[in-house]
Amino acid sequence: MLVTTRETQRWIVPKCWPIRGLKGHETAAREAMEEAGLIGEIGRKPVGRYTYWKRKPDHFILCKVRLYLLEVKQQLPVWPEQDQRRCLWFTQADAADLIDEPALGAIVAGLDIAAP
Repeated sequence: MLVTTRETQRWIVPKCWPIRGLKGHETAAREAMEEAGLIGEIGRKPVGRYTYWKRKPDHFILCKVRLYLLEVKQQLPVWPEQDQRRCLWFTQADAADLIDEPALGAIVAGLDIAAP
């Protein structure tokens, strides 16, 4: 599952800033629900890490990202950011190709996951 960014409509995985009081995997699960309506079992350990520069109007921020796998059990019919983003299911290879952040695309391409 990939979602688009709100501003540039690039394909990415659901991600966000850390949330005080939540562990990394808990934050990832919450963001998957908010951005794509996904509910499931989240892995507690990151399956990958990468950094990228986020462009702000007057500066850049170096972001350090940890990725967690979510075994999706359902997609909600309605979710908070439904009208702000597109979300679509892709094959692993297609998802890796569509992501324009090279480090993230490489992580997605290299994941050892089984299709249902």
